[in-house]
Amino acid sequence: MAYGAKNIYPIDTKPRMAVGVAIPFNQPGVFGSTYVTKDAIKTNLVNYLLTNKTERYLQPTFGGDLRKYIFEQINSNTMDFLKEDIQSNINQNFPNVSIDAIDIEQYPDNNIIVVSLYYSIINTGINDNLQLQFN
Repeated sequence: MAYGAKNIYPIDTKPRMAVGVAIPFNQPGVFGSTYVTKDAIKTNLVNYLLTNKTERYLQPTFGGDLRKYIFEQINSNTMDFLKEDIQSNINQNFPNVSIDAIDIEQYPDNNIIVVSLYYSIINTGINDNLQLQFN
């Protein structure tokens, strides 16, 4: 019996095969591509978190719906709700992603919130983070 086996997605073994679409969409003429699982999942998380619920056609429950916090008062209660919301949305929609930590920096004078998300991809040994700024 093997212990600590590491899953490698079969698509990662083919270096010229794209696995997803990269954001931002700033490539000339065509969309940019991601070629490894780490980049594809990061792009999917950013896309999910920046999408509002009911914004995507025929998928009304898709989206992190984080913009609803834009006009909320920046305080510890709001930040706790935001952390819980992100955690539950990721757990519900990305079963292969495990949240390690969520850090939220507040800049109330400028009405800015910076969300740092540290996560790992289950059974792969891949750890990554992303940072989103809302203002």
